[in-house]
Amino acid sequence: MSKISFVGEEEASESLPEDYEPYVKEWFNDKFGSLTPPQKYSFDLIHEEENSLICAPTGSGKTLSAFMSTLNELFREGDKGELEDKVYVVYVSPLRALNNDIQRNLKDPLEGIKKKAEEMGYDIPEVRSAVRTGDTTKKERRQMREKPPHILITTPESLGIIINSPKFRESFRDVRYVINDEIHSICDNKRGVHLSLSLERLEDMVNGSFTRIGLSATQAPIKEIAKYLVGFEWREDELVTRGCNIVDVAATKSMDLNVVSPVKDLIYTKPDEVRGEAYRKMHEMIQDHESTLIFTNTRAATERVVNTLKNMYPDFYEDNIGAHHSSMSRNKRFEVEEDLKEGNLKVAVTSTSLELGIDVGYIDLVIQMGSPKGVARGVQRIGRSGHNLEETAKGRMVVMDRDDALECTVLLKDAKEDNMDRVRIPENCLDVLSQHIVGMACNKIWGVEEAFDVIRQSYNYTDLSEKNYRKVLDYVAGEYAELEDQHVYGKIWVGEDDDNPGREVFGRRGKMTRVIYMTNIGTIPDESSYRVALRGNDEIVGTLDEAFLDRLTKGDVFVLGGSTYRFIYARGMKVYVDAAPDSSPTVPSWYSEMLPLSYDLGKNIGEFCAKIGHQIDMGFGENEIVDWIFSNYYVDSNTAHAIYSYVREQHDYMGFVPSNKKILVEKFVDDDNKLNVVFHTIFGREVNDALCRIMANILSKEVGSNIGMVVDDHGFVLRCPSRPVDFRNLVGRLTQVNLREVLREAVRKTELMKRRFRHVAGRALMILRNYKGKSKTVGQQQMKSHFLLSACEKVDDEFPLIEETYREIMEDAMDVIHAEEVVEGIKEGDIEVEVRENDVPSPFAHSLVLQSQSDVIRLGDRKERLRQLHEQVLSRINS
Repeated sequence: MSKISFVGEEEASESLPEDYEPYVKEWFNDKFGSLTPPQKYSFDLIHEEENSLICAPTGSGKTLSAFMSTLNELFREGDKGELEDKVYVVYVSPLRALNNDIQRNLKDPLEGIKKKAEEMGYDIPEVRSAVRTGDTTKKERRQMREKPPHILITTPESLGIIINSPKFRESFRDVRYVINDEIHSICDNKRGVHLSLSLERLEDMVNGSFTRIGLSATQAPIKEIAKYLVGFEWREDELVTRGCNIVDVAATKSMDLNVVSPVKDLIYTKPDEVRGEAYRKMHEMIQDHESTLIFTNTRAATERVVNTLKNMYPDFYEDNIGAHHSSMSRNKRFEVEEDLKEGNLKVAVTSTSLELGIDVGYIDLVIQMGSPKGVARGVQRIGRSGHNLEETAKGRMVVMDRDDALECTVLLKDAKEDNMDRVRIPENCLDVLSQHIVGMACNKIWGVEEAFDVIRQSYNYTDLSEKNYRKVLDYVAGEYAELEDQHVYGKIWVGEDDDNPGREVFGRRGKMTRVIYMTNIGTIPDESSYRVALRGNDEIVGTLDEAFLDRLTKGDVFVLGGSTYRFIYARGMKVYVDAAPDSSPTVPSWYSEMLPLSYDLGKNIGEFCAKIGHQIDMGFGENEIVDWIFSNYYVDSNTAHAIYSYVREQHDYMGFVPSNKKILVEKFVDDDNKLNVVFHTIFGREVNDALCRIMANILSKEVGSNIGMVVDDHGFVLRCPSRPVDFRNLVGRLTQVNLREVLREAVRKTELMKRRFRHVAGRALMILRNYKGKSKTVGQQQMKSHFLLSACEKVDDEFPLIEETYREIMEDAMDVIHAEEVVEGIKEGDIEVEVRENDVPSPFAHSLVLQSQSDVIRLGDRKERLRQLHEQVLSRINS
């Protein structure tokens, strides 16, 4: 089989495979009685050793779908006396906590099947499982080497170490199954790239080939995720996919969904009243259910929700409510997880840390505060409720502003219709490639072409050019002698095969290479806080997290400790600023924590707005449109009215509604006599970030000054000195330039470039986090990267690590691919651009305009400013 195909209903089976071991069948039937939807398809497929991607909701027996046939084979080997002390099954999960869950959950079938076999007169040995992660002790690792488990449960990073461990590696020669869990959460980042290469190297090591099994929540594009899972193989000098059966039963679980707005009017209702009513509704929902999980989008919001519920309802919430987020200690998070499982908590509040499949016991309601920004993320969160397949997943999205109301309304419609936003899987990451080439060289001497063939079997490197491959080899082999001044030395050698003249080979250079590789493996960068110092006197005024620096360019103003500062530059781990007491911030303090709206959901929101705008054009009135929203979407009456009034006001003020097919560019001069140009591009924040920086770069050359930028999910704002600019012509120029070249130029001197280069250099083993038992601090790494970036640019304009830094920024941190799609739509006339000049910004621009001031304007004052803008708009509509 060499194709990706969906399994049809006719291939389902209501019973276990005929030739399962009798005691395995007996145990399963006693324990469960019947098969769940994913099990009906997957048991036979995996039993026949066919690659399978199982896409199913939480609580559907998905994990046992992957393990059941593999367990049957292990017990069969034991029954025949052929079960050896080696690894047959590798289970890989991105989360250590999930690994520990799997280990606990495997205990029941492993012990239960053995006991059933003994009852039926079979003498079979124990089938062992073990967890190998960064938390595994040296003693446990030694025991695993001496007596390997039959089932190894691990993480992508630990798998990379294992396949380079000479003693343990031999235990992997007969691996028959690899289970890749939560594949949707790892395939879109560099941990997934690293894992893909590790699996191809494992494939090259084993005797024969292993069966690949992927477990996924609802995700798209599912065929591409399947290709990522199975990779490619060579047939007659051509790469073809290994083939995969897709078992997609994600839609089998029913969902009870609704968007809840606390009040009908989100503009004129006092902030305290909106907030109070929102928490009152949440409290009622919590009391009506046995166990509730509340999702927020930031860690600060998680703490705020817990504290507010406790303060408002002290008689109800004391020891029965808990917070769970990544800033908490592992022990605290574990306590909350255990309390949830044991039913000790009435409600748990989390940001993103409980999204994935950690077992938290019975949850019958999920509340989402505000928009989760993506359909798949929303479904994943809501799917934590109604844990059993026959139960209904119940989700309520509480919204407190009109933009959130729009997003959540479209999101739940897409969720019901299984219309998922698509993941972007990184390709040709040269830093991860550098790391793996060093790892490959540590294991044996490779033919240069042979290694290239193995690498290209990975989905992420199928299109890797020989030019880039050779450049990475040159870098890792130390061919750039100029970099030795920066203590960057070759880690491999490349030369001619003595036994086969003309064949190029490479291998490890020096004994320390293996140590360097094993102590610096992985893709997750070290991160730390930056100290913020006043320029001139070096007084420290606070700290910033690294991710926040991605957003800063020279001249940006931000709030820290209640005061405003202008960013000047960063050096090492210090950020130098000037006090700016009279300036409005251009970057809100919460920016780095906010989840970005997905491109696909953004487009669908634009389409939804266009539908309402069309109905207004056709003469439909308020009641008809509100009824249409209420009948066709999963919203309460308050939300339907809020959306109608929002879109109606925009339409009446501008004469049309911005959408995925019509971009509004509006200009107005603010109170500081700055020209604000608002681009209503509802394409998600990552696309808008790319478009904004490109437009700012073009505009700055035209006006001869720096351009302020505000980026949001629904658009972006350029702020510049008030002077005549032909923005119709400016948009036209956007369609004539090479977007990637302009974006490269725009980010070259930014903190984003410096920070991302450090991450890339760390993955590529140019900057060593650990060396000879000593660890480099993040500050030391950052200082080192400052000199290395300059040195690499002098060595080669297309130095592979610099090229990878640009690729990562443009394609992973931003979304230049879909930005190009938008610009192509403008060029081809599929997307219309309308430029308008207003003295008051339109309703859709209000949140964008106020966003930059959200740190210095108190919530009540912000609501008042929003109300003032709204009244000015209405007065112009009615005049």
